[in-house]
Amino acid sequence: MRPSVFTRGPSGLSQSSDPNSPSVATPADQRDDAKRNFLKAMRPLPTQHYWHVYFDRQAKEQKKPAEDAAYQAQLEKLDTQIESVQDFWRYNNNTPVDKIKMRESLYLFKAGFKPIWEDRRNINGGSWTFRVPKSAGPDIWTRVQLLAIGEKLESVLEEGDQICGVGLSVRFNSHLISVWHRDSSKPKSVDGILQCVLEELPPELRPKPDNYFYKKHSDHAGFNAPPELQAVLDSQRAREAAAAATASQAASDVSVPSKTGAVETEGE
Repeated sequence: MRPSVFTRGPSGLSQSSDPNSPSVATPADQRDDAKRNFLKAMRPLPTQHYWHVYFDRQAKEQKKPAEDAAYQAQLEKLDTQIESVQDFWRYNNNTPVDKIKMRESLYLFKAGFKPIWEDRRNINGGSWTFRVPKSAGPDIWTRVQLLAIGEKLESVLEEGDQICGVGLSVRFNSHLISVWHRDSSKPKSVDGILQCVLEELPPELRPKPDNYFYKKHSDHAGFNAPPELQAVLDSQRAREAAAAATASQAASDVSVPSKTGAVETEGE
């Protein structure tokens, strides 16, 4: 669906009931008409994925068990599906971010993903969180959403990983803007997301190093994996432990102690 576009008439003339008004549109009006007609003729630019919007009225200190009915009742999927760039701007321009209240959150997530740590597709994932001033929050939020729907964030991920979505949460004197991805065991993804966000934000909006952090979903105090997904989490932890052991062994094999106690590199 295209956004509603209104023109003054097929010939570009101003339509007015005032007999004293000029019959021909001013240059500014003509430019306005040209712009509207261009937008009307422009085809929707589809996004690569469908995106849904969620609103969260999470109560203070509320935990997020996977099947907790009380929490699920707080998380509301809005009647908004984004399939094109036009859809995004229609939603974004009509969402008053500055009116979102304390401890409320807004999420833009790919179809099939929910902004819940214990969701089947999120359980092995993590997120970067950026704490930004409320005055800059709406601008940064728009830019991060565009990085998501434009697949810029997806392009920096390690093979086999996916962007799940992005979120904005309101706190007392700041906004928390988060970027969620599916596989926290991929360090190139973790580093790539951070670098992408910092590089794409203009210097005046870029958060300082002490105002952003990365965290696995399973490391949150309120994380509570359902029994049927605990095995998935255990499997990932086992793989990470094995990888760490392999790396440690490889590092110890690089050098061996000599008879005098000095370290000599093998092959020298």
